[in-house]
Parts: sequence; C-alpha cells; structure tokens
Amino acid sequence: MSTSKKKALVLGVTGQDGSYLTELLLAKGYEVHGLIRKSATGNTVNIRHLIDDGEVYQKTFFLHRGDLADATSIFRIVSEVFPDEIYNEADQDHVAWSYDMVDYSSNITGGAVARILETIRIVNPSIRYFQPCTSNMFGLTNSPLQDESTPFDPRSPYAVAKTFAYYVTRYYRETFGIHASVGILYNHESPRRTPEYVTRKITQAVARIAVGSQRELVLGDLSARIDWGYAPDFMLAAWKMLQQESPDDFVIATGEAHSVEEFVNEAFANVGLEAARYVKSSPSLLRPTKTAVLIGNYEKAKAKLAFEPSVRFKQLVKIMVNADLEREKSER
Repeated sequence: MSTSKKKALVLGVTGQDGSYLTELLLAKGYEVHGLIRKSATGNTVNIRHLIDDGEVYQKTFFLHRGDLADATSIFRIVSEVFPDEIYNEADQDHVAWSYDMVDYSSNITGGAVARILETIRIVNPSIRYFQPCTSNMFGLTNSPLQDESTPFDPRSPYAVAKTFAYYVTRYYRETFGIHASVGILYNHESPRRTPEYVTRKITQAVARIAVGSQRELVLGDLSARIDWGYAPDFMLAAWKMLQQESPDDFVIATGEAHSVEEFVNEAFANVGLEAARYVKSSPSLLRPTKTAVLIGNYEKAKAKLAFEPSVRFKQLVKIMVNADLEREKSER
C-alpha cells in the first residue's frame, strides 16, 4: 500500500509507543494527528522536538484535545480528521496501578476500545485500526512459549481489561468487516519509558548512582524473568500490521527472557559498578499476583510481517543506561 498523503490518528501520542509511532509515520510521509488528554498537556517531552520543529511538521503533525473516557471527543476527532488508520496507544497501561484503579483501568484499557471501534463503524468502516494488547493476558499459562493460539489466563485488572480489548476488536473485525488487527505485545522498553516501570527505574538509578546523586536502588522480585524488546521495533510491527491485505492477530516479542537481576547487573556493568553494593529488595514492592514466565513465539509475525528484533537484551540495556547518563550529566 502506498503511504503517500495518508492520514493516521495516534491515540496516546505523548507516550513511549505513541511518540515512536508518530516519528515512524511522519518519516513515511503520513499526515499525523495525535490525541492529547488534559493531564498530558504538561508532559509532551517525547514529542517536543516535533512540536518545536514547526517549519518541518506544521503541515503534517497536529494535536487534538480529547480523552478515551469521553466518547464525544473520540467521535468528534475521528469525524473531523477522517483518518485512514487509527493506532490506539492510549490506555492505563501499568499493571501495578490497575490493582488500585480497577474501575478506571477497566474503562480506559477495555471499555474505550469498544467506543473507538463503534465510532469507526459509524463514521467510516474502512478505517484500519491497530489495538495493542499484552502478554499479561496469558497469565499463569503452562505453555513455555506463547503464540496466537495460547489460551488466556489474565491475573490482574489490567490484563483482564486487555483481554476484553482483544475480544471486542475481534468482534468488530469478524462482525462488521473492519480491518482491525491486534498486536499481543510483550514488554518493550526504551529511554522514553517512565520511571514507574522497572527497566527505567533501574537505568535512571544506575545513572544517578554513577554521578553520585543516589546511593541505592530498591526493587521487588529480582528473580522475575521477562521477554524484553525495543519499543521502536514493536511500533514498526504495528505499522506493518495495518499494511496487510487482511487484518490478523500477531505476537510481537523477542523469544528470550532475562531476569530483573540480569538487567540490574548489566546496567551497573555499563557504568563499571558492581550491582551488589547498591541494590536491595523490598517485599513491599512485590505484586499481589504472579504470572508464569512469559516468552513470546513470534514466528507468525516473522513470516507475515518480516518482523525481527533489531535490538537485543544487552544492547537495549546499554541504550537506556547511556540515555539516562546523558540526562543526568546535562542536568548537573
């Protein structure tokens, strides 16, 4: 499909995934429209370079006020922009927060997906739609490798809401013929992760310890093993899904898992320090429920989307540590 003069609407444009996706789409010649909610208006650091570079993007990048909790704003923006593609990168995407915000997580992570798809059905059913879901849907699976046919067993309000998002997307695809694809995305990280996520919490702490502004790093379960990928790789896969002739579901992962302890050791090694001198574990940071070790089988995405992770574990850690070191040094 030609990308010339195509319009895309990116929901959650200020976040990690939304900002990388926006850069990708602009590079491919799209006109990109982003939804920004009120609480995010002061947090545009991930797209500040796009906003500030008005000479380049003033005719191709636009922001719209709205919120996934507000059906009228979704309908208004989709009707006004009339995009070719919609990417839903906006939700309550933090597992730990979902335990304390069950209603909000259910509404924004699950219910809003139905609002978006119903808007597409009414306004223009030919709009192509990407819905990100999560490996957390597999929960306590017995499968050592999970693929698109692995049964779900969600173990958090966030994972339950994403499971609803998965099924409602399939419903609109199969019932109304909407080109709606689901990416079952495993953990994907970058320097744009917020410090609430363990990877960024680690790399930010390592950078601060390296420059002498922090003394220790307190974490929860160091033994947890996670399939960690690189966010820009995953967003390229999302774009490729909407370029396919037919919509489908795809697992996007790296196919390998590393423990939090491995991540910590690698991060400290990048600055020439021994992790054991600085790291402590606190039971207060443990999650109330656990999942199995989740490792994705991305063979389907490899075959149909030519997906292959370009950044592996050690390189990912190095990219994040170096970015946080640069931040700390520039601030000092």
